Amino acid sequence: MEKNPEDFYERLKVELENSSTWPAVYLFKFIVPSKADNVIRVEDAFNEMGAVIKTTKSKTGKFTSISVDVNMKNPQEIIKKYIEVSTIKGIISL
Repeated sequence: MEKNPEDFYERLKVELENSSTWPAVYLFKFIVPSKADNVIRVEDAFNEMGAVIKTTKSKTGKFTSISVDVNMKNPQEIIKKYIEVSTIKGIISL
C-alpha cells in the first residue's frame, strides 16, 4: 500500500465515483494470515449485508484469500469497510 493511506483512499473514491453507478455490487479481496480469528473478523465486518464470501487457503496453509461480493451504497461506504478491516493484523487489501 502507499505511504499515505488518505491519498490512496481519496484516489480510490474518485475512481469508484467515475467508474460505477451507485448503489453497485463491489468485490473486496483480502489476504490474511490463516491464524486466530482473522477470517472471522473479515466475515463479521460484512455480517448482515447480504455478502457472498469465499475463502481459499494457500497451498502452505499460512494465508487465506477472502473474496467478498456485496452491494454497496456508494464509494464512501467501500472506503469505510477498507478502513474497518485494516485493523486486522497482517491483512492485505487487493
